Amino acid sequence: MIQIQERLMKLPIIQGGMGVGISLSSLAGHVAKCGAMGVISAAHPGYNYEGFRKDPVGVNCQALKDHIHHAKEIAKGNGLIGVNIMVASQNYEAFVKASIEGGCDAIISGAGLPLDLPKHAKGKALLAPIVSSGKAIKLIARVWDKRYQYTPDFVVIEGSEAGGHLGFKKEDLLAKTYQKLSDILSDVKKELKVWEEKYKKTIPVFVAGGIDSGKKMAEFIKLGATGVQIATPFIATYECDASQPFKDMIIQCSEEDIELVSSPAGLPGRAIVNDFVKKTRQTGDICMKNCLHCMIPCTPEKTPYCISEALIQSVKGNVQQGLVFVGSQAARIHEMKHVDQVIQEYMDEMEENL
Repeated sequence: MIQIQERLMKLPIIQGGMGVGISLSSLAGHVAKCGAMGVISAAHPGYNYEGFRKDPVGVNCQALKDHIHHAKEIAKGNGLIGVNIMVASQNYEAFVKASIEGGCDAIISGAGLPLDLPKHAKGKALLAPIVSSGKAIKLIARVWDKRYQYTPDFVVIEGSEAGGHLGFKKEDLLAKTYQKLSDILSDVKKELKVWEEKYKKTIPVFVAGGIDSGKKMAEFIKLGATGVQIATPFIATYECDASQPFKDMIIQCSEEDIELVSSPAGLPGRAIVNDFVKKTRQTGDICMKNCLHCMIPCTPEKTPYCISEALIQSVKGNVQQGLVFVGSQAARIHEMKHVDQVIQEYMDEMEENL
């Protein structure tokens, strides 16, 4: 049994939040049903709702509440339901409030430093920053303590092998001069000690990025991690909210198909190289027909493409006309499975190696 402050979950697994529309209520609910933490992405959860184009913020907030409710119905009291909210979102505060109103158990926040997350959600849900260095958690913990007399309830460390937006410089990723996940784990745990002592609580740490086996789970748990966050392996599941063409793209990709891309969010990302990615590299500009005003770093008149539109297209099934974010282990996924099968395989191998 894993205890995160006053909440409990049976398994040491967090399902990573994947947007747009990849991890919504079906995936998150079925992960939680197994006793882990299912996570809904706050990146346009209402993309397929009526009225989304006219009022994306209002519709996304309602969709968050709907999906949290539905995920909990699926989970039937098992596990936990979290929401992943990007700090880079223009409507960060609105999505935090909607998640709280929807009754989520946890808010996991990255793509920037969630320095003011406790202002909106302190004491209302478990709060966890996503970090990629000891330096980042040191800053976040100091700010939370000074401004809000609070400290993280748990922490997620995303290493260099994760999918989607990455908290590393692109040149470091290409040159492979980034810090190893095991070293980041050590640094983060050292930084958290002072806050664990001050607030008299244990702060669990989960590692993410390239965790493609139960053996790796065991390795990091031996190094002091409470558990792991897994995302890409859950895409090729029957319960995942993405379209089947999107899932097939994961199953059929090879290591050569996966590369780093530049995102309008101002961060490097890992994705499958398809027609869309090739076009962005050839022309450097894809016309934006409309703007959802969703990302703080994005300047509509200068951005090479709309990342929201690119993600929406791919998850709907137009996989050659949109962006397909994946983790480094995507090429090792070759078949469709059920969520409980994926989790059981991880757990069985973890137990064999502990």
